[in-house]
Amino acid sequence: MGKRSRTKARDHQTPAGEVGPRQPCPCGSGRRYKACHGSADGPAAVFVNRPFEGLPGECDVVAMRELVQSATAPLTLADDRERTVRLATLLPMAAPAMVRDSGDVWLGLQVRHNFGDPARDLGAVLLTALESEPGIVGLTDPPGEGPRLQDLVTGTTLDVTVHEGFEHWIDDQEDQSGLAAALDQANASVNPTARLASVEAAYWTDVGPKEHLRWVMPEPEDRLLDALARLHTAGRDHLVPDGRFVGMFRAHGLLTPVWDLPVGTGAEAVEEPAARFAEDLADALADESDLSPDERAARSGLANRQVTIR
Repeated sequence: MGKRSRTKARDHQTPAGEVGPRQPCPCGSGRRYKACHGSADGPAAVFVNRPFEGLPGECDVVAMRELVQSATAPLTLADDRERTVRLATLLPMAAPAMVRDSGDVWLGLQVRHNFGDPARDLGAVLLTALESEPGIVGLTDPPGEGPRLQDLVTGTTLDVTVHEGFEHWIDDQEDQSGLAAALDQANASVNPTARLASVEAAYWTDVGPKEHLRWVMPEPEDRLLDALARLHTAGRDHLVPDGRFVGMFRAHGLLTPVWDLPVGTGAEAVEEPAARFAEDLADALADESDLSPDERAARSGLANRQVTIR
């Protein structure tokens, strides 16, 4: 009986690069692949592993959607239309978009819907908002064929502003009376957060009992894991005394290494170490030699410390 079971298992090994039916779905739903995007009756939308590739500040967009609580960034429309578009982590009631009385469009990243390609969802919402009267713009059905957000905007960088709370929700309104209670409730959920100035898409945050640095990186996963393994084996993956590299998130096709920091560290104290680590990482990424046995073991350990999030 045991021999037949082992033979059967060998016959059904998953080919390299494919997802097995009993493995977690790469969309991050937490379900097995066969019950999610691998199901014949699964989601109609095709899962896109790296949906924000090609967007200005791709890594910051991922951080704003998944890690940062309150931040905004202006977007420039590719068709030279004179409309102000503001990308936001979260809008009131998790709205996909809002058209303000001024005609400005606010586009939300943290929303309730997920039709497989968030960049196409954002493109559909933006086009609808540009043609809508002031108010909330939603997306209740899959967007179908149409441009993705990166087809509608231009630029090479994203100018992110991290906010202490959500006062920017009403910064364009003269009459702000009656909104204090709602803002107080929203602001109570925000942890102190700062974007580092010395490197791209690295965010320090204070969650009370701990501080973290979460750094979204654009390199392909295999190359990045190799480089991180080299640095870990060499003892060069620490940022500050008593801090430690604890693992990674995987979101929208990118890895986000995470460091625990001692309480009281603050964002400023991480700037220089992060810049130094970026230089070390660049050298490790450029190293094309085979990993040593210790580095291979470190890589395996790092791979086991990944958590996929939406």
